[in-house]
Amino acid sequence: MPSDYVYHSNFWLEEPEDANPFAAKACYCHGYDVYGQIISRAGWFEYLLLMFKGERPQPAESALLEKLAMVLANQGPKDASIRAAMNGGVAGTNHSSALMSSLAVGAGLYGGSQELEVCMRLWSECGQNVEHWKTRLQDPHEDERADIWPNLEHAPGFDPNGDDIPTTLRQSLDLLVEYAPSEGALHWLQAHRKALETSVGYPVSISAVAAAAFVDLGLDRDQGSMLYLILRLPGAAAHALEQKKMGWKKFPFYSSAIELEDDPGPYTPPVSEGKP
Repeated sequence: MPSDYVYHSNFWLEEPEDANPFAAKACYCHGYDVYGQIISRAGWFEYLLLMFKGERPQPAESALLEKLAMVLANQGPKDASIRAAMNGGVAGTNHSSALMSSLAVGAGLYGGSQELEVCMRLWSECGQNVEHWKTRLQDPHEDERADIWPNLEHAPGFDPNGDDIPTTLRQSLDLLVEYAPSEGALHWLQAHRKALETSVGYPVSISAVAAAAFVDLGLDRDQGSMLYLILRLPGAAAHALEQKKMGWKKFPFYSSAIELEDDPGPYTPPVSEGKP
C-alpha cells in the first residue's frame, strides 16, 4: 500500500523499499547514489561539500576543507565553547547536553559562528579593498539584527585581548594558504594581515581565518556558520569526556588569578561565655 508520507528536498532523494515505504532502498545526494557511489569512492570532505554546495568539489577544495577541519577540531580548553562542554562533562551531564552547551556558546559574537557570519558578510561587501575593510571594521553593525544580537564590542575577526597573532594561528593561516586559490581570500588576508591589525589595534582571530577559507570554498554565510559549528565539535566532545572521567577536583580553574587583600587568616570560632 503506498504511503502518504511526502517530503520536499532539492538535494536529497530516496527510493522506498517495496515492503516498507519508510525505509530507503536507495538514496541520492544531488543526483549521486550515496550508498552505491559516494561512500565507496569519495572522501568525507568531498561528501560534505557536495551536500552543501550541490556540485562535486575539486580535489583542492576538499583538501582545503579537510585542513580547515583539522585546524578547527580542537581549539583547546581556553576556547569558550570547549570550556562550556568541559563544564557539562565535569558535572556528569549527558553527552547531548555537553555538546549543546558547546554549540550555544560557540554560536556567539566572540569567536563564535555569529562573528564568522559578520566576517563573511564583510567579505561580500569589501572584497579585497584594504581601505574599505579598514572603514567597515570600525563599524560592522549595519543591517544586523539588533533585536537578536547585540552590537559587537570589537572588530569582527580580531581578538581584542591579544597583542600579537598566536604562533599556532599564524601556522594555520600559512598552511591553509597552500591549499587555497592564489587570488583568493586566504592569500589576501595573509598579505594584508599586518595592515589590518595595525588599523584595528589587535591581531586577527580564528574566525577571520575560517571565514576567509569558507569564502575561498564558495560557501555563503549560512553554510559557513553551520560548518564552523560542526567542525569544532570533536574537540568539545573529547574534552567533555576527559573531564567527566577526571572529576571536579581536577577541573582547571585559574586560582592564581584570585588574590585576597588583607587576608585575616584561618577562621577561629568564638568561645562561648563560661566555657573554656
